[in-house]
Amino acid sequence: MTFTHREEHRAGLDIDWLEDEERGIRVGIARLGAELISIQRRDLSGRWIGFLHRDNDLSPVQSGWANHATVMGYFLHRLKDGRSIYRGEEIRGGTHSFLRTKRWHLISSENGSVTYRISPEDFSHVEYPLNVSVELTYWLREEAVEVEFKFTNAEPELTAHVGFGIHPGFAAQSFESFALKMPAGKYRRHFSPENYLSGETEEIDFPGGEMPFARLKLPGSFILELIQTASPEFLFADVASGRSLIFDLGNAPYVTLWSDGGPFLCIEPCWGLTDHHEQRAFEDKEGIQKIPPRGELRAGCTIKPRLPGCA
Repeated sequence: MTFTHREEHRAGLDIDWLEDEERGIRVGIARLGAELISIQRRDLSGRWIGFLHRDNDLSPVQSGWANHATVMGYFLHRLKDGRSIYRGEEIRGGTHSFLRTKRWHLISSENGSVTYRISPEDFSHVEYPLNVSVELTYWLREEAVEVEFKFTNAEPELTAHVGFGIHPGFAAQSFESFALKMPAGKYRRHFSPENYLSGETEEIDFPGGEMPFARLKLPGSFILELIQTASPEFLFADVASGRSLIFDLGNAPYVTLWSDGGPFLCIEPCWGLTDHHEQRAFEDKEGIQKIPPRGELRAGCTIKPRLPGCA
């Protein structure tokens, strides 16, 4: 296998390109937010085909969702009114947290992977008050893109609380052309009117197959807890363009399905959920992840993009 890594500066961003030349797969990652801006496969004619919404397009947009695959954390989704209380102190942040607004540090590029790090020196006390750092690694392995989070809690006595995830939008020819197949299993839907949890839930025993939700309601989001499923693999297919992918959610306890009605579908593995309308303390948020003193937390997911004629 021949892996290459190159750096590009474009549209005010520093971008890392990681490519598996033999298997014909590559990714582009912006160091701002450590966001995947491109996942591409080489088709039988040698053309590179993108799989993300606005793949490798950094131009401004007039309307609609402008991102590609946002990294979320430590807040994960919204804090109500942009603030919360954590261990008695106020914390503040935006829609998907402070990680998306920070320039991550590239710390290694080797063996088909790139690793980025954010440490407490990179964010303020009001953004997150504990000594917790995170490394994010993107791998190219077996014609797939693997994503791995590693949180390190350097606090000697305090348990740290984090919520995190990744928010990729997968491109389609149109809003009507894509399909999503979900694995059989038991799900719990968490309702979130106006983007915050109401506390209402619905148990879903699903036999497997096409998603059992109305496409036109995707702008309101479907937040699903994976209680017990036959597999963590979701199959996205866009017949009109020939693109498809298997998204292995790994050990993610939740997934959010969303689109604003544009030509894409977001499939978001989540380790934690948005705030309730009646806000709880940050450490009591639904699905919050705990890291023991001087401990680590690892989690990840895998995206397997496919084209006709490619493995």
